[in-house]
Amino acid sequence: MIRSLSLCLLAAAFAACSPKSEPTAAQKAGPTAEAHAAATAKPGTWEDWCDEHQVPESQCTGCNPSLIPAFKATKDWCEEHAVPESQCLKCNPALKITRPPKKAGN
Repeated sequence: MIRSLSLCLLAAAFAACSPKSEPTAAQKAGPTAEAHAAATAKPGTWEDWCDEHQVPESQCTGCNPSLIPAFKATKDWCEEHAVPESQCLKCNPALKITRPPKKAGN
């Protein structure tokens, strides 16, 4: 019994000392500029989309925290998950946030 406990402790110590895997280049780089809408994108259009957070860029509190007070003022805020309630997929798993269709010629 003591021997098996010693082996378990030795295995745990070895695992804790093992080198951790390095993040990939993509993980180090973070989100790309292509993941975000241009500042000139018209709200509600295909171009107004945040690929990183999967919501319209014009409503993305993850990218633009200055929008948070407006959501809170309209009581559209999930304190638990720190996103607008209207975008909270954890509280509302059936919620579907879809990107508007791309218009022909874009």
